[in-house]
Formats: sequence, structure tokens, C-alpha cells
Amino acid sequence: MLKLVFAGTPDVAVPSLKAFAADPRFDVVGVITRPDAPTGRGHKLTPSPVKATALELGWPVIDLKPRSPEFMEALNNLHADIAAVIAYGNILPKNVLDAVPMGWYNLHFSNLPKWRGAAPAQRAIWAGDPTTGADVFKVGEGLDDGPIVASLTIELTGRETSGELLDRLAEEGAPMYVDALAAVGEGTATFTAQPAEGLEYAHKITVEDARISWTDEAEAIDRQVRACTPHPGAWTELFAEGPIADNDEPAAKPLTLHILAAQPADQSNPNTPAELQPGELKVGKKNVWVGTGSTPLELTQVKAQGKKAKRAAQALGPRRAPLPRRLRAITSNIAPARKHSKKPGIFARKIPGFSAMQSAISRDRRAC
Repeated sequence: MLKLVFAGTPDVAVPSLKAFAADPRFDVVGVITRPDAPTGRGHKLTPSPVKATALELGWPVIDLKPRSPEFMEALNNLHADIAAVIAYGNILPKNVLDAVPMGWYNLHFSNLPKWRGAAPAQRAIWAGDPTTGADVFKVGEGLDDGPIVASLTIELTGRETSGELLDRLAEEGAPMYVDALAAVGEGTATFTAQPAEGLEYAHKITVEDARISWTDEAEAIDRQVRACTPHPGAWTELFAEGPIADNDEPAAKPLTLHILAAQPADQSNPNTPAELQPGELKVGKKNVWVGTGSTPLELTQVKAQGKKAKRAAQALGPRRAPLPRRLRAITSNIAPARKHSKKPGIFARKIPGFSAMQSAISRDRRAC
């Protein structure tokens, strides 16, 4: 029986941890994870999903910094033969890698060398890849460049979010991961060097990366939304247009609107607009469309900042916001400086309610 130490942090690592726990070929002697982190509005310290699982199963947990002497002492005291690491969130220094005799093995959510790095599933969706997969490789000092021990490939549907794809790969990859490390322990594993061609890096997606440019094509925005769901979340800015207040007051800041689900508009629907300007909204009773650099995109679920997620038609329909609306049609993912608009005829107000806007309209009506 192989003594295994497991390193991981988020939910996607839990299926593999449970698979090792259930396999009689392994004895999980300890779990390494990141320290408890503040979550929620109260910023309460909460253990990672991997730590919570380990504590339920009664295993010792190491949540120290990998470069600290205390970490090395705790690791050496486990006397592990082999190590599994998946989405741990820390770089393992050479002395840590050398401390486990048979080495460290990572379950990576792409078919290497494509999408080495922090966000392989997200980047595969954003790029429109028809397939992706998961590889088990031996960890070295380089970035995801070690020899491959096992691999699986799946076809993408073209509709999954990155969260859904990661969940699928985590479940389907777990049994492969267990069998691969068992083969390493038995001396029957085959180590295959990664190909020299096809290398691409999956850089972490930032909040600014997730900002939508409505001048992009509808299909590209659709992929962006799915790649950024659930994290960090695709977003845009919502404006309302109407008569400016009679005291010429500056416009309020636009509302940050998170796009949770969208799809290229169904052109067979007679209500679908044939053409909209980038960022221009058309709101119906059941549908919301927005203009892009190509054909319209249909928004299906959105979330205003500080509000609950809602169907787009419910959140943006005429009863919620009686004046025309538009989304900022930026031409890049770099957020432009916000300026108050004093241009007659256009101003911005937050939804729901548009109370200040409606007051301005009432004043205009009384003046007529």
C-alpha cells in the first residue's frame, strides 16, 4: 500500500481526494492545503473544501507556507511515498519536491502542452476549442512541463461554462489519476515527454479580462461569458438614456451588470432584431437582446451589483426601467476612466427604480 500525501484546495480537488481515500492501494497519510480564508460579508475564516473533507475523514492537515521550516518538518513526519497535487494554489519549491521519494504528480485540466498554467479550462472555452481533456504528469521545477503518465480527451458541447467543464473533468479525471499513481508505485507507468509543438499558456483571467467589449462578435462574447462563469464573472456597465435633469446635474455612475448567461440570438425568432448597434439593448416581454460587432446576443440571466441573479427580461424589462438603456461599448478590456456626462439628452441612473431619473422626468413634464 502506497503512503500518499495529497495537496489541493478548491472543490475540483475533492473528487480526486475521495477517490484516493476509497482505493485500497493507497493510504492517505496527510493533506496539504491553503490556510483558512475569509469569506462572505462577515469575512469569517472558512476552511478550504479540501481541508473540510480531510477533517471529516480524520486526516492530518498541513496548511502552512511551503517555504517555511515548519512545513518541511510536518511533511517529513508523514513519511509519504508519493504525492498528488491538484489546484493547490502554491508553488512547490525544489526541497519540497525532493522530499517525497516517488515524486509529485498533478492532474491538470487540459491536454498538454496546450494551456499550461492557471486557467486551462477557461481558456479552452474562450478560444472555442472543440476538445480538451485532463493529463496526469510528474511535477518538476518548470511550469506544467513534466512527462505525462495518463491522459483523457473529451469533446466540448460549445455551451458549457468553465465551472461545468471543471466539474466534469474533476469527476472523469479522478479514477484516471488514481490508476496512474498506482502504476507509478507498481513500476508499470509509462512516462511520455510533452510534444514540442502546440504550446499555449492559460494565463489567469482577471476581472478586467472579464469586462465585455460589445464591439466583439457575438460568438466571441458568448465564449467569454461562458469562460468567465462562475469566476471571475463577465460584466459590463448599464446606462439609461433620457432627458437630462433641468438643473443640469451630472450623471450618476452606470450600474455594473454581471452577465451570467447569454447566447447568440435565435435568428428564426421573428422578434429577434435584425441589427443593433454595439451595446444597444432591445427588451421584450420574454427576451433581451444586445448589439455586438456582428449579430445580436441574447441575454438570459444577469445580476446587478448587490442584487440577486434574475432572468434578463425580469431584471431589465420595461416595468423595471421605463427608459431606453445601453451597455458601454468599449473597444478593449481596459476600463476607461469614468466621466460624468453633461451631454443634453443622455444621462445614467442605477436600476431598479430609476427614482432620480423619474423625478427629473416629472420636473420636465411640469415645466411643459
